[in-house]
Amino acid sequence: LQMALQSWMFSRLTSWGATSWMEAMRSKVQDILAEDNKDRRSTLWMEAKTVFAQYEHVEAKSILEMALWKREIEYEQALDRGECLGVCGSNIVIPNVIRFLDMAGSDRQYSI
Repeated sequence: LQMALQSWMFSRLTSWGATSWMEAMRSKVQDILAEDNKDRRSTLWMEAKTVFAQYEHVEAKSILEMALWKREIEYEQALDRGECLGVCGSNIVIPNVIRFLDMAGSDRQYSI
């Protein structure tokens, strides 16, 4: 179980450079592995899964926003970050994409 969690969770967090998130999840995984009560372990797993999904959500939004900014900056060289944020369409695109990702993500099943 520990190896599966490390390859699934920690490798992704490491690739994002999310050190504080990785430490928080490492603590949650240790709690799961140390728990002997199956019901409590299941609850801890669901909590960890929920937190990790939130991290994925933040990361997905960040990547999408950077892609939109990059596209806008390629067309408008003189824009700064604030100007680009206002004209790149992220305020329209991101909520719609996230809504789609949330719908797609609700189909995923995780078990322990």
